[in-house]
Amino acid sequence: MIHPFPDQRLAVLVDTANLYHSAKSLFGGARIDYRRLLDRVADGRRVVRAIAFVVRGEDVDVSPFISALHTVGFETRIKILRRKSDGGSRGSWDVGLALTAADLASRVDAIALASGDGDLTDLVRYLVARGVRTEVVAFPGTVAEPLVEAADAFLGLEDDVLMERR
Repeated sequence: MIHPFPDQRLAVLVDTANLYHSAKSLFGGARIDYRRLLDRVADGRRVVRAIAFVVRGEDVDVSPFISALHTVGFETRIKILRRKSDGGSRGSWDVGLALTAADLASRVDAIALASGDGDLTDLVRYLVARGVRTEVVAFPGTVAEPLVEAADAFLGLEDDVLMERR
């Protein structure tokens, strides 16, 4: 399907950790094919920015993943997962993603937010209130309902955005 607004300037912001955990929960060890994801979200529109927000462990080499993202047209932002004194870990792009979206809002017609994280609901409300078409992109069953309700549109992902298993 070709999008009804093909002249829209679109920014695609992807919470890679959220999509990874959603796909893992729904499809076992399946991984996302980010080229397919970007094509599905763009749907014929002009993507002016595609940014993937990545969280990585302190000693984890994500360079092949980052290279793959760059190859298909994503800019990347990387945050290192920090260990807390209680043994837990901390690493979230919620604030960084929100600031990026707010900054882009005056320069695009639409923002596609690929995440099911309910913590981003206020961001979606903010963007919609400013007249930016805001689309939530996530796997059904793993997305916060208030996030979907706040958006102008919801694109439910299916297994067609997953890599072929070898």
